Order: sequence, then structure tokens, then C-alpha cells
Amino acid sequence: MKKLAILMLVILTTASCSKANTPVETKAAGPTNVLVVINDNSATSKEVGAYYAEKRNIAEKYIVHIKCPEIERISTSDYPTQIEKPIKEYIRKNGLKIDYIVLTKGVPFATTKHYSVDGLLACMDGELDHHKVEGPLVNPYFDKNEHFSHDKFGLYLVTRLDGYTKEDAKALVDRALAARPNKQVFLLDIDPNRYKPGYKEYNDDIRKASEILKARGFGVTLDTTEEFVGKRNNLMGYCSWGSNDRYFDKEKYRGNRFLPGSIAETAVSTSGRTFVPTEEGQSLIGDLIKTGVTGVKGYCSEPTLAAIASPSILFDRYVSGYNLAESFYMASRCIYWKDIVVGDPLTAPYAKEAEKG
Repeated sequence: MKKLAILMLVILTTASCSKANTPVETKAAGPTNVLVVINDNSATSKEVGAYYAEKRNIAEKYIVHIKCPEIERISTSDYPTQIEKPIKEYIRKNGLKIDYIVLTKGVPFATTKHYSVDGLLACMDGELDHHKVEGPLVNPYFDKNEHFSHDKFGLYLVTRLDGYTKEDAKALVDRALAARPNKQVFLLDIDPNRYKPGYKEYNDDIRKASEILKARGFGVTLDTTEEFVGKRNNLMGYCSWGSNDRYFDKEKYRGNRFLPGSIAETAVSTSGRTFVPTEEGQSLIGDLIKTGVTGVKGYCSEPTLAAIASPSILFDRYVSGYNLAESFYMASRCIYWKDIVVGDPLTAPYAKEAEKG
């Protein structure tokens, strides 16, 4: 955890000073700017990909089939040829204008160099040499307050449909489609024992998120005690230190229940290190997916605390009407790194509310 505080004092200044945004003019993303990636060597990937495409009415033209091992971590030397190259060539060959890429369970999520596949694909138009370039890179979309465009920012917003089982992955799609602009409740849990520079700033950012949400009329539970709070129902948002909280309670963490459209983040270094249920190591985002969250961010290996999504930016953008992918990426300082965003990128339960505003 000591590494987590690196750069935090400098980088978190922007997040802690963020003001609540007014609702945005919505711009609906749809089947013509989303590319679905299916690994033909994985029956699970094919099933999840087909399910998503059907539910979102995505044409075959916007589905790319690759062939790579059905493993969690792919060789760093195999990643460019087996994953990135076929995707880039498919986009070019078909003249597709893509903003979002959706990976499916069965597509590797990390390389043996411990970078996320998702993070590398987000930057694949940059012609980076994956054997020489060291991350993280600065995210040009961080802390923006505008809808995303690949043409403007030079990135792709990459998310994945994943979880412990294919049913978990498919449930993410169902929850996205069922999402409604519910104003209850956002559970935010500070660890008051983290008062040193770097850690304190993240606690302050959680407080900032609480202020923004309350000002908008959302129900918020902000816990500032040493107790690890959990086993709460009907959550639309969640943020905590997870297993890095001194008083972490696994039963309470796994006991949270979420509403369709809910999103979450935890300040945990390896929360996305595997999508295989395990009792060992740090808390996993897979547990939150299992208990109903619609979108969540995790990390395949140590990212430093600076890479954890800013809760004040994340929740502010989301309830302002931005979609799931936009909100997580605007809240994230780093690209070409360890980040994994899970969920349907088009999830936007508050978009209609923004139109009314």
C-alpha cells in the first residue's frame, strides 16, 4: 500500500477542487460507434458477445472476431498479434468510426507485463511499441466535462462484460437496460485511519463526492467512523477502501446489494487481478458484480493510488447524464496502464434527467 500514495498530493488537487456540474446535453451513443470483441476460442465469449449484440441491436459489422487463448493473462509478445492487430485491421478495413470497444468474458484482461489489455487497446491508435513504452500515460480525457469522441481525444473508451461466470457477465447487460435515474442511495465509506499525505487526499475526495451528490438531492450515506460499512440494499453508488480499510469486513462487503444502473469504485490495488472466485488476497470487484453492480472499475496489478478513479468526478459526471464509460474515464488520470472498467459503456440512467434539466 505504500506505493499507492505516490503522486497523490499533486494529482488529486484537480479532483478535490472539482465543482458540481450542471446537467449536460446528452448525446446518445449507439450501435454505430460501439465495437464488440469476441474471442472465437471461448464459448463464453461467443455467448456473452452474442447476447450483448442482440440486446443492443448491434449489427454484425460492429462485431470483430479474434482468436487468442482463453486465459486471464496473455503473453506480452502475443498481445499485439493476437488481440490488437486484428482489431485495428478490422476497424480500418470496414471504415468504422468507433468510440467504444466492448470486450467479452473470455478475452484476456491483462498481459504478462501486468498491463491491462483494456488499457492498451484504449491507446492502440498511438502506434506505441509495447516492448519499449512504459506506462502510465496521462489521460487526455481526465476531468473533462464533455461527451467523448475518438476523433477529438485519440482514444477508445474500452470496457468489458465480465464476472465470475458468464451469467454474471450477461447480467451486466440486463442491468444496463433496466437502469433508471434512482436517487437512492450512494454509500461512501472513508477510512479515518488513512490521514497521511496521499491517503488523506482520497478521503477528502470521497467527502467531496458526498457534498456534490447531496447538493443534487441524492441520498448519501457517508461513513467517517472506523466501522467498515456494508450489507446495505438498493445502492446506486458505492466507494470505499475495500480490503485496504483497517476494519474491512468481507461479509459486509459481499453483503451489499445494488440497483440497476449502479456504479462503484474501491481504492484497492489488485481488485481486478482475477475473475475467479477466491478467498485469498485483496477484495475483488467480482464480488460486487455478483451482488448486482452495473459498472465498476478494478486493477489487474498495483496501479498506485493516483490511478484509482476520483469518486467526486466519477459520481458527478454520471449523475449529470454522462454514460458509464465516459464517467469512469473522465475520473481516471491514467491510460496505458492497469485499469479495467467493467460494464456496458452505454449505461446512462441519468441522461433523460439531464435532458429535462
